[in-house]
Amino acid sequence: MGTKAEKKGSSVNLRRYSMVIALIVIMGLFQVLTGGIFLKPQNITNLILQNSYVIILSIGMLLCIVSSGSIDLSVGSVVAFVGALLGVLIVQKGMNPWLAILIALLAGALVGVWQGFWIAYMRIPAFIVTLAGMLIFRGITLYVLQGMTLTPFPKDFLAISSGFLVKTGGGKLDMTSIIIGAAAAIIYLAVSIAERQKKKHKGYQYSSAGAFWGKNIIAVAAIALLTVWLALYNGVPILLLIMLVLIIAYSFFMNRTVPGRQLYAMGGNEKAAILSGINTKKALFLTFVNMGVLAALGGIVFTSRLQAATPSAGQNFEMDAIASCYIGGAAVMGGSGTIAGAVVGALVMGVINNGLSIMGVGSDITQTIKGLVLLAAVVFDILSKKHTVKA
Repeated sequence: MGTKAEKKGSSVNLRRYSMVIALIVIMGLFQVLTGGIFLKPQNITNLILQNSYVIILSIGMLLCIVSSGSIDLSVGSVVAFVGALLGVLIVQKGMNPWLAILIALLAGALVGVWQGFWIAYMRIPAFIVTLAGMLIFRGITLYVLQGMTLTPFPKDFLAISSGFLVKTGGGKLDMTSIIIGAAAAIIYLAVSIAERQKKKHKGYQYSSAGAFWGKNIIAVAAIALLTVWLALYNGVPILLLIMLVLIIAYSFFMNRTVPGRQLYAMGGNEKAAILSGINTKKALFLTFVNMGVLAALGGIVFTSRLQAATPSAGQNFEMDAIASCYIGGAAVMGGSGTIAGAVVGALVMGVINNGLSIMGVGSDITQTIKGLVLLAAVVFDILSKKHTVKA
């Protein structure tokens, strides 16, 4: 029989990984419905590249939701604004792409400073400020592009979204992908074991041995499967490495640093956070600056993938990012949610988009299904929390 801490930890883990289980079920369903096309190596690579910008935006959005329960409605317009800026600097002015990217990130930071000031220091609701931002930056985009689409971008810039690491091995399997995948599985397993030992030693909640090894076997199997898929196609996309760096860095920030924990404390109870000495205004301000930078990065990635700067870029991106966070388990009122959950939520949305697209389903049905999935995820989260409280 397990200890009380083990049983409670298992209950928490079951709720935490429910969306991962749902993602696996949805992928299996589309594999059947698409006649085996969905899980082909080429489509898996496309799935990663197609949803990269949503994952990037979701990471920034999660910090806004966790810290204050706020959402940023302007990210789609900022993506379009950054794309227009890149189009002018690179295509029209002939600027070095890397210098233009640096300027675009600074522009994103300034957008965050503008919106963060009104939200954090003037206490205007984020919904109003970012709604205004959505209109402002869409308007600037339309003015700059004057209805035109700017292209072509140089190869160095396009490589951000379409580049791959150099393939090695010479056979059907890319050995670069295999080596990176094996290293990732070993590191994941070592970190996971070390974390459990640390929790056990300090008397914190931890999962039972069965749940722990079951989770790790599934995770390592998923890494191995993804590795084989990538090795059978073009190898490891550069964009995947960028996303992994972001996911690991932000997960570390939120879970292992004092500022990250302060964001959770702010979202849980802002008055208590102020009384404990947290500068909530500064933290909220920096959260929206961070959102601006990540929105700019999303704009860079999307413009690179689209290979053009267009006035209609970024339409409804904010909705995808917000939905990804809530599907991934973020609390509506703030104080709860994880980077990994937001990424899983983004993948759920991406899998639904990709699977229905392969099946030839129209955007009307796709939007309806995505809305129902979002509602079901939030209802499940609320009901499971009520059940946990009663238990």
